[in-house]
Amino acid sequence: MRKLVAFLLTGLALYGVYWFAANRLFDEASYRRQVAFGSVFVPYGWAYALGFLLALVLLVLLYSLLYTALVNRLRGRRKSPWPLFLQGVTHLFLWVLILLVYYPVVQVVAASFDPTNNLFSFKRPETGFLLLDAKVIPYLPNPSLENYAKLVEGVVLYPYQVVLALLAGLALLGVGVVGLLRRLLAPEAWMDLWQGRLLFLMALSVFALALSLSPRQFTGQGTETKFLLWVRNTFLISGLTGLLAVLLTATAGYAFARFRHLPGRYPMLLFFIFVQMFPGFLALVAIYYLLSRLDLLNTFTGLVLAYSGGIISFGTWVYKGYLESISPSLEEAAMVDGATRWQVFTKILLPLSAPMFVFIFLLQFVGTYSEFVLANLVLTGVESWNVGVGLRSFTTGQFQTKWGVFAAASVLGSLPILFLFYGFQQYFVSGYTAGAVKE
Repeated sequence: MRKLVAFLLTGLALYGVYWFAANRLFDEASYRRQVAFGSVFVPYGWAYALGFLLALVLLVLLYSLLYTALVNRLRGRRKSPWPLFLQGVTHLFLWVLILLVYYPVVQVVAASFDPTNNLFSFKRPETGFLLLDAKVIPYLPNPSLENYAKLVEGVVLYPYQVVLALLAGLALLGVGVVGLLRRLLAPEAWMDLWQGRLLFLMALSVFALALSLSPRQFTGQGTETKFLLWVRNTFLISGLTGLLAVLLTATAGYAFARFRHLPGRYPMLLFFIFVQMFPGFLALVAIYYLLSRLDLLNTFTGLVLAYSGGIISFGTWVYKGYLESISPSLEEAAMVDGATRWQVFTKILLPLSAPMFVFIFLLQFVGTYSEFVLANLVLTGVESWNVGVGLRSFTTGQFQTKWGVFAAASVLGSLPILFLFYGFQQYFVSGYTAGAVKE
């Protein structure tokens, strides 16, 4: 009976493949019925793409055979070419995957330099080159910085703000130079020291600049001229949320890690796990009701409080695991010498926990930087929007969507997160693995 069922299922699968090939892959009329206006139709284009990939695989095979034969002749040994071939095919697959992942980024960056706002235009360019006509490669006849200029139009900066911006730029340049030296030279202790100092200087300058900006400095017409104000609002919201998350998780994690006989410790830890099982948007109604009753709608305070509650459970578990990887003998030795528990916590554990605090801060900062759902619910004024809500305003025009400005704002808005990941990537890695090894 099982063989009969397997035979029938195999027959149905083969018939399905045959039907799809006969009615879709090799039926030119089915393609023509599905072609959208302005698109380029290439009969059996999938076959050309598959043939190109197969040609690359054959080139990798030919290279593997020739290279292995040459090395075997020079060194007088018999080595199989198949390991090298499999390695080459793996690299080819990874490069194809990288191109597919970064392809939308290329399209957005290209659209940011297109002043004609034709990201989704139905007009097909007639260049004679298939990939350009099909818009697989972005078509930019007249690239310009017009979209970026619209985002900073009418922005007035005071002299001390210009100095802060230059200081942040120089610090970022120094971080890049140190990163280049780390790749060219042998890693040394001074590289980590100066990279940390420059990153701290850059972060301090950027936050000082964000705090000093005010809505009165944005005098341009149109909502797109408020983009830098939205970035400033996002820095304030995410920065305060990250600091509050560090404060809450530090105290809660220490209590759960060291106070073993704390009443309700185990049920509370289970409750934290239970809370993480539900997505945050399920609490939108309750959050909106509480903020409206407390008169905190359209305020940064209400949004910061709403964001801070989401990191407590995860951050507490992470910091608890990190503290449990630190030997309690350090605290016991300090208490024998006369230190109080508070002094042990502030002077011994907190300095040792600096990498974990940076990880928790960055995790909360990145998570709330581009958050949209809750911010769109709480923030209603144009001058109080964050980056996520502001970007959405470019795509909801009554008569025209500002795709070019949207793309330019997306590129500029993603730069802070890009710099954060590049500068603090070691903290992300160490933070996720902290507490995995116990004494």
